[in-house]
Amino acid sequence: TSVARDPETVKPYLGRDQLRLYTLIWNRFLASQMTPAVYDSVTVDISAGEYGFRATASTLRFPGYLSVYQDSPAEEEEGREGTLPPLEQGQALELKELLPEQHFTQPPPRYTEASLVKMLEEKNIGRPSTYAPIIETILRRNYVERQNKQFVPTELGFIVVDLLKEYFPELMEVEFTATLEEDLDRVEEGQADWQQVVGEFYRPFSASLARAQSEVEKVEIHPEQAGKDCPQCGRPLLVRSGRFGKFLACSGFPDCRYTESVNEDTGVTCPRCGKPVVALRTRKGRRFYGCQGYPECDFRSWNLPTGKLCPLCQSPLVRRTSRGRQYLACSSKDCSFREEEHPDA
Repeated sequence: TSVARDPETVKPYLGRDQLRLYTLIWNRFLASQMTPAVYDSVTVDISAGEYGFRATASTLRFPGYLSVYQDSPAEEEEGREGTLPPLEQGQALELKELLPEQHFTQPPPRYTEASLVKMLEEKNIGRPSTYAPIIETILRRNYVERQNKQFVPTELGFIVVDLLKEYFPELMEVEFTATLEEDLDRVEEGQADWQQVVGEFYRPFSASLARAQSEVEKVEIHPEQAGKDCPQCGRPLLVRSGRFGKFLACSGFPDCRYTESVNEDTGVTCPRCGKPVVALRTRKGRRFYGCQGYPECDFRSWNLPTGKLCPLCQSPLVRRTSRGRQYLACSSKDCSFREEEHPDA
């Protein structure tokens, strides 16, 4: 196609969703041909007796590609620091208040789909055509589950990784995949013999596989007791994991096929009716939150509600995560209230 076919030109010929997709692709391509954005950054170190403070600010001097496309408006806004008044070196400032706070080291954020793909690209693992199947596989096999758009490893995932590290340590090295990809590229270019490349991989792999098959016992994840009995036959109910998450099933299966869904209590009350808010899952396994009083109360949210109301518009406040930091945000799309959430000291 041609970049001259801007979204306004093709709008009469496309449906609503087609136009939105075309606009996204067109803007992304145009941005990729533009110059980077330029920021003016200022860092100020302030001494107040035995205490030291640092203030950082940045202002957008030249928008560059940002005038056409931004990956995430919320993250772009978060990345910009506040503004500082004009300051001079050695200038005396007035200390109005000193608030001692303790901050603990935060673990690195869990992977999302975007950050996982970015890591795969940086480590030269796989190809763009394999990124989607990788993510689909780890979800389908219950190695991880989605929570707030993040991948959280399951018990099965931990077991599989531990076994792979023990019996296939060379395959679990990040450099292994990147090196093998380079070898296969050399085969495609006619610079290496495919039989030699495959042989160098398969001979040690075959030995490791035979050892694992002879030594690894069948791994069973025993279901946990649910703490209540089956209403149909009176036998204990067990917590099992399925395609759409955890559920309760009768221990007498297959004689008794009673099941019921598990509604994980979030400890938060519904901002509309006061009933408990529970964690639920869509048919595709995506996690969301809803009122236990459904359908009388139809409160639903992709983000975990806090039980508080926005001070600006009185809509429910939800907890969001961006770049490993948690913050509170208004659930209303028309309200811009945000507040960073500090962990308790």
